[in-house]
Amino acid sequence: MIATEKWLASSAAAFRPSVCHTGVADLRHYNADFCEWGSGRPLILIPGLAGGFDLLGPVARELARHYHVISYQLRGESDCFALRRRFALRDLVEDLREFIGWSGLERPVVCGVSFGGVLALEYAARYPSRVQAVGVQGVGVRYERGLLQRIASLVLSGYPLPPNSPFVNQFFNLLFGGRQARPVFEFVTRQCCQTDQSVMAHRLHLVERLDLAPRLERVTAPVLALAGERDLLVSPTSLCELSQGLPCGRGEMLPECGHLAFVTHPRLVADRLHEFVEAHG
Repeated sequence: MIATEKWLASSAAAFRPSVCHTGVADLRHYNADFCEWGSGRPLILIPGLAGGFDLLGPVARELARHYHVISYQLRGESDCFALRRRFALRDLVEDLREFIGWSGLERPVVCGVSFGGVLALEYAARYPSRVQAVGVQGVGVRYERGLLQRIASLVLSGYPLPPNSPFVNQFFNLLFGGRQARPVFEFVTRQCCQTDQSVMAHRLHLVERLDLAPRLERVTAPVLALAGERDLLVSPTSLCELSQGLPCGRGEMLPECGHLAFVTHPRLVADRLHEFVEAHG
């Protein structure tokens, strides 16, 4: 029993949905690994800045109780050499459009966390008739230009991240919104370190000065925007501006949650998304 518990913690298997199907989608600019869980109405789940779809395991497990959850790796996640040909945010949105078409879906529910939430909103603005509903967590109308983001931008761009560094540990504690149990902390840091640092820096550069306000009126699908009350990247003002700028938007603050609520409070995030989709489906 002790050996099993240690293996679950070290392999992160305890945070992944137990049953899934994996494959590779042959897209125009790269081969996208993807993973599927559950059955029911299709829901596309877009990963964040780092960690890929493996980091989505906790919330994917909860969403799979109600939906056929499909997630894919963003460009550069499995191949850092993709940066040889620089890509913009619109290119990642086109990757999403192509993946949804490759999957044979017409109007799926599209959800994203953090960076993935930006892609979900940009997709809904560009292709409003191709999405049924949108759910995002860890996204505001813009990201705060505070100390946390400036440190992240500086460090990712110029310094290698050593494992088990007190500085790195404190940085993740800020993203969590407080200290976490060791298995959760190790799961997140291990998965995030799987993403090449140059890819993380490039993705951060794409959104650090982004302002979604001019395009929100194009998003005609119903949108639920969630943010943790301890999220240092998304302020209550930014969340309010996002929800009010959408034709059919609702914003909600999650109590005692940080930016990584989809890992620390996956049931809460999934339940809020499910209630919203069912009410606006």
